[in-house]
Amino acid sequence: MNADEFTAALRGLSYRYWGTHPFHRRLHAGDLDERELRLWAANRWYYQSMIPQKDAAIISNCPLPHVRRQWLDRIVYHDGTTGADGGLERWLRLCEAVGLTREEVLDQRHLAPGVRFAVDAYVTFARTKPWVEAVASGLTEMFSGHLMKQRVADMLAAYEWIRAEDLAYFTNRIDAVSGEGQATVDLVVEHCVTRAQQDAAIAALSFKCDVLWAMLDAIERAAAKQ
Repeated sequence: MNADEFTAALRGLSYRYWGTHPFHRRLHAGDLDERELRLWAANRWYYQSMIPQKDAAIISNCPLPHVRRQWLDRIVYHDGTTGADGGLERWLRLCEAVGLTREEVLDQRHLAPGVRFAVDAYVTFARTKPWVEAVASGLTEMFSGHLMKQRVADMLAAYEWIRAEDLAYFTNRIDAVSGEGQATVDLVVEHCVTRAQQDAAIAALSFKCDVLWAMLDAIERAAAKQ
């Protein structure tokens, strides 16, 4: 495939992104009760907390200094520079806004087994696959900007106790992915030059979509049991 065909094949997976999952549809429609919202936030925390380890795995597998320097910013973005200014801290503030304590989020008492399995599989993927495939798996950022903008608007409209500042994780992240992952797309296109490499990158992005969908399946089942 030429670069345009390859990029189109990657973007063509947008329909598999978790924005259309029934649990997300209920979240956006304001149909989640407070318990379901807390369960969602607590389980999503585990995913958020493992992203820096995933990115560190990509760096450890990449032999190219300029790519490692580029990717290092992602770890700092989530971990912050002081522990009080990163994406993880912003997600914990969202957890508190929906009624969770930091203690019950950090001790993972609400974590569904299926969420742990899916997220751990994603980190293992990054640790064991070629670095460019792991990078390609993160191209879900191509699809996330529009969804996060809609989420902020819908959550503020539907859950009156949530304030705009409580959603700082999303509003900050919207700016971070405003380029719809173009820099990452360019990186993948540059380093996937054979059909086999391109197919592997498409499969990696498909796998990531499965991970995200499996997380919401597990959260939905856990909510139904309580």
